[in-house]
Amino acid sequence: MDTRQLTYFVTLAETANFTRAAERLHIAQPALSVAIKKFEQQLGLLLFHRTDRKVTLTHEGEVLLVHARCILQQINDANIAMDELKGLERGEVRLGVPSMLGSYFFPEILMGFKSQYPNLKLTIVEAGTQSIRKMLLDGELDLGVIHNVDVPDRLETEHLITSQMVAVVGEEHELASQSLIHFEDFFKEELVMFKPGYFHREFIDHICHTHHFTPQIAFETNLLPMILNIIRHNFAVSALLELVTEHETGLIPIPFAEPVYLNIAMAWRKNGYLSLADRAFMAFVKKHC
Repeated sequence: MDTRQLTYFVTLAETANFTRAAERLHIAQPALSVAIKKFEQQLGLLLFHRTDRKVTLTHEGEVLLVHARCILQQINDANIAMDELKGLERGEVRLGVPSMLGSYFFPEILMGFKSQYPNLKLTIVEAGTQSIRKMLLDGELDLGVIHNVDVPDRLETEHLITSQMVAVVGEEHELASQSLIHFEDFFKEELVMFKPGYFHREFIDHICHTHHFTPQIAFETNLLPMILNIIRHNFAVSALLELVTEHETGLIPIPFAEPVYLNIAMAWRKNGYLSLADRAFMAFVKKHC
């Protein structure tokens, strides 16, 4: 098998449609069909189930897909490494950041980095910890900021900061005068939550599972400004990183009686290639943490 065959195979697996895959590959649809058929004949295996509307992977195809993605990613990494040996730079850092950290912790770091390296491009993707982990493993991101718990074996991490998770209520809320809050009292309130996959939501789900609480989720959204306004207007309360309340007015942070601290880390693929731009960014972030 060669890289062209693997590229055709992965693209068809991702699009589940010969026409869409051919468009993405910029080749004719019949040529793709012939190439895939020859690939299957060469392997002596059926890789796809074919129907009139779409194609789906066979078990053999699912097994090959894992290896094919790794091979293509390693080839891409090798090309980057060779370019840099010739004095070239990749020129881009693809970074995944959760909403709260992206809004309150990283802006000054990103602007400082860009000032120091004006020719490098920063591509910032906002997503939850689970999505960032997957995008790192799939090679869609170079670096990601994640909650440093239950990290997949294929990722390396380096600690960035430790931040406290606190209950957050509006200034006029009846709980606003409390210096501490117990989980039992917190979960009696209606909540506004991020959707599953964010470390904010993982924290809530973990506490509920541990203490057998049933959360009253009145609002569920990944839009941080919406969450903050809902809290300000006393329609619900939430649990956020304390650093959010340091930058926002109209919000009251209340530490939990059982303090909750989250370890936040930078992550990257264990066997992936970090470009000069990626390594420069990591060094800059560590310096400013």
